[in-house]
Amino acid sequence: MTDEAMSPLRRRMIEDMTIRKLSPKTQQGYIRTIKNLAAFLGRSPDKASFEDVRRFQLHAAQSGVGTGALNATVAALRFFFRVTLKRSAIIEHTAFIHGPRKLPVVLSPDEVARFLDAAPAPVCAAPPSWGRHPQTFTIAEVARLIRSPHPPKLTLTEEW
Repeated sequence: MTDEAMSPLRRRMIEDMTIRKLSPKTQQGYIRTIKNLAAFLGRSPDKASFEDVRRFQLHAAQSGVGTGALNATVAALRFFFRVTLKRSAIIEHTAFIHGPRKLPVVLSPDEVARFLDAAPAPVCAAPPSWGRHPQTFTIAEVARLIRSPHPPKLTLTEEW
């Protein structure tokens, strides 16, 4: 950050971030967010009210940015108001949001049967050097073995 024409408020925020050893990219992101807040308000961000911050968050959410960007905005606002301005009450109701969770792919019993039928050789026994119980291969392990350019020789054993 350059020293030319820097406001005391920005300098204070940079000092606060430096004291806490925030990374340069985090500092740049926080400064950008507070700069955007000032542009949104049309005045210094230290004069912002609870309603101003709420409107800014709504504006950010409606702009179509993703969950990560919205959470970065919340983190910057929390830092600015809690640490730099010591006005924790103003951001009391800001909350991080959670993105939708993706469900894992689960194969049906029919799909598992077709998958195992497609295996070139029985895969229920492994060389002793592998140190695994013969019947404890996961589907991912079987798939990795099948796709290998030089698959190991697997044998079916009757006893453990």
